Amino acid sequence: METVAIVCYDGFDELDAIGPYEVFENAIRFGATWDVTLRTVDDQSTVTASHGLTVDVDGPLADTDPDLLVVPGGGWNDGSDAGARTEADRGDLPDAIAAAHERGATIAGVCTGGMLLARAGVLDGRPAVTHRGALDDLRETAAAVVDARVVDDGDVLTAGGVTSGLDLAVHLVEREWGAETADAVTTEMEYESRGSVHRSA
Repeated sequence: METVAIVCYDGFDELDAIGPYEVFENAIRFGATWDVTLRTVDDQSTVTASHGLTVDVDGPLADTDPDLLVVPGGGWNDGSDAGARTEADRGDLPDAIAAAHERGATIAGVCTGGMLLARAGVLDGRPAVTHRGALDDLRETAAAVVDARVVDDGDVLTAGGVTSGLDLAVHLVEREWGAETADAVTTEMEYESRGSVHRSA
């Protein structure tokens, strides 16, 4: 796993994307050889996140073939004009998620980014979690909702509410690069992972 793309769209939650981004970039400082970029499904050069942060992206998702695709949430529970629900209804992002998974990418959904994974069909028959405000919506899909902060089903991972993206990212660092690298990252960030990780056998 060498290339990581974090997909951004208008209305995404800042911490859902930037938290994992910082974890991954710190992992690079401690030996991981990831190439981490921020991508959009279309040709937007900037996106505006849910709390007003404007983010310059590195280019369209179509220009890369990531080993890991991270999908943040945002705007699902409050009915925002921009956000995960809008992207799910528009369809382009779920289609891109499904295509990336079909090509062999590992897909990770943070918070209500998990609902975008569900819309893409990659959670069908799999254990998953999302923000507690969207759990009823997730139960209406073909996913199997579990009580955990992070769910690792091999090539598909999901995480609960906003800050759980940090735990998902730290878990991925440990899974791919070992406990020593993950410990170095959490020490540098003065962060202690919390909650349970559900791993499929």
